Formats: sequence, C-alpha cells, structure tokens
Amino acid sequence: MSGRSLGMRHRVARWVLAGLLAAAAPAFAAQPIAVANEGGIRDRWMLAPGVALATPAYPQAYVRRNDEVCVAVGYLLNPDGTTSDYALLRAWTSAGADEPEPGYWSAFAEAAGDALRQWRFQPRPEVAAPQPVYTVGTFVFGMRSGAATLRQRCAIPNLVLRLRELRAAARRPGGILSRLDLDAGDAYRREGGDGR
Repeated sequence: MSGRSLGMRHRVARWVLAGLLAAAAPAFAAQPIAVANEGGIRDRWMLAPGVALATPAYPQAYVRRNDEVCVAVGYLLNPDGTTSDYALLRAWTSAGADEPEPGYWSAFAEAAGDALRQWRFQPRPEVAAPQPVYTVGTFVFGMRSGAATLRQRCAIPNLVLRLRELRAAARRPGGILSRLDLDAGDAYRREGGDGR
C-alpha cells in the first residue's frame, strides 16, 4: 500500500471516527443498537408511503473535476422511521488514493447524508415494537465506468466487521460507536434480516 493510499485511509478513518464518536441519539443512550448490512432491514422495515429513496447531488464545488466517486455512509434508522447519525465508512475516487482537495470527502459524505435525511421508513405490519438499527447506504457520483462497477468499490459486505475495525482504531470509542451491538448484527440476520 502506498503512502498516499495509507494517508487517505487515515484521513477517512479520522472523519469516520469523528462522526461516529460525536453522533449520539440520547433517547436510545442506554439501549444497545443492532447492526444490519445494507439491505438487511427489509424484513422489518419498508419505505413509508409516498416516499422515494432520494439520491445525492454531485457536490457543486467538485463538478469541474468530474471525478467518479463512491461513498458508503452509515446511518441510524430510528424507531420512528427517520434516519440520523451519518458517518462516512468507506470512500473511493477516480482521482487517486489521497484526498484531492481539502473538504473533498466531507462534501461527498454530506451530499449522501442530505439524501439519507429524506429517507423515511415504517415498520412492517408484523413488527409490534420497532427498534433502532444501524445500517449503511452506498452512493455513487459520476458513472463513466457504470454504477455497479463504481458501487462495488465502496460496498461494505460485512458492516459488523467494518465497524469492529473502526472501533479497534478508536482509542476511546464513544457516541453511537460505543452503543452499537456488534454481536446483534449476527442476531439481526438470524431473527429476520437477511444481513445483506
């Protein structure tokens, strides 16, 4: 791994950890939060009526660069169906391994977070008491090589494993990172979510 690649990974990891450590949903502070892979919530949650999954806009500050970019952004799905606690978990750009300009990663992560804020879910009818769950969405910007190819660069096949890596990198995990039940991710799959 090159020094540039390692440097970008450290900057993304610091941004991720800052987001995860600072994020807090006080109403659920004492309750451990289950983790589900992308798409792993579909057995318990569905889109609220009339809601479409918003997609992020390419950040205006970087349109002139025309880079292909993907980001995987973790988020908390709250019992009321809203989303919160966004954190960049993985990122890639065609511009190279390092952050091309200051603020680059945060601009794309914030665009994805803006889309996620518009997502609304409701529990499936058979779910009597919806519980919060932490999951991830993968977003692509610019698709010269195709959306599927680009998406694969940031997809997180095992969110529990990725969060364990981030927790291990944190000296003193706090905020939502400390409240995520990384063992419940496996239980979430067994109890109904498919974990993908």
